[in-house]
Amino acid sequence: MHERKNRGYFTEDDGVYLPTKYATSPWSDTMLNGPCVSGLVARELEIHHAVDGFVPSRFTLDLFRPVRNEPITFTTTRVRDGNRIRVADANLMQGGEVSARATLTFLRKSAPPPGSVWMRGESPTPPPGSPETQPGPLEYSSWYGSDGPGWTRVRSEHQNSDRKRLWSRQLSIIVGEELSPFVNTATVGEGTSFVTNWSDKGVGYINSDVTLALSRLPEGPEVGIEADNHISSEGIAVGTAVLFDRLGAFGTGVVTALANAQRQVDFG
Repeated sequence: MHERKNRGYFTEDDGVYLPTKYATSPWSDTMLNGPCVSGLVARELEIHHAVDGFVPSRFTLDLFRPVRNEPITFTTTRVRDGNRIRVADANLMQGGEVSARATLTFLRKSAPPPGSVWMRGESPTPPPGSPETQPGPLEYSSWYGSDGPGWTRVRSEHQNSDRKRLWSRQLSIIVGEELSPFVNTATVGEGTSFVTNWSDKGVGYINSDVTLALSRLPEGPEVGIEADNHISSEGIAVGTAVLFDRLGAFGTGVVTALANAQRQVDFG
């Protein structure tokens, strides 16, 4: 437990966030990885704009500039504060410039309307067992899945052309602070790009954004992502994925991405 409390992606000092070694990007050690950036922005919006009775239902993060391995600050704005819809924006600032921006829409819970609608027939299946029975450190663990090998902890075993899956318990965004269900989802959910763009040669796309659409928040400390589709043409890709927990699917992830073959990440 002591080790867990001393691991995380950032430390905070009076509104300034300092990356730790765990935040470094696989693309370059001068950049931060997408999951920790997504989680940090989601945390900032949740802290300042969440309200009881509402679900953070749509989170869109625009990654139009590399987020550098440098101090980060934020500005946030309440765009709408209605009876059923609340909307807030955030700017991630580095060196006086906006490096990323996000919008979070909160929707009020209510009773569903009458009627039956078509739904996807099957739900993704997580690895067997509870976090307590799975091997590996409890403060952070990931399982990787594809159609042939099934679920394993060895990422290189899934470098193939099958549908990809990820089941993850993430590090804390802030050292010593427990992850909220929404921040956990935003951190893991950025992996939509990973599961939808991972080929038999590695990942050769870098996502310019991520949108997570949630009907509810996940139960438990782990979140799963299963690729739904990859559509690409002339170096531009769109990826869609299903977000799930042990109760079933609870949301969708969407990313757009650009070919980045000169910095292809080969997990094999």
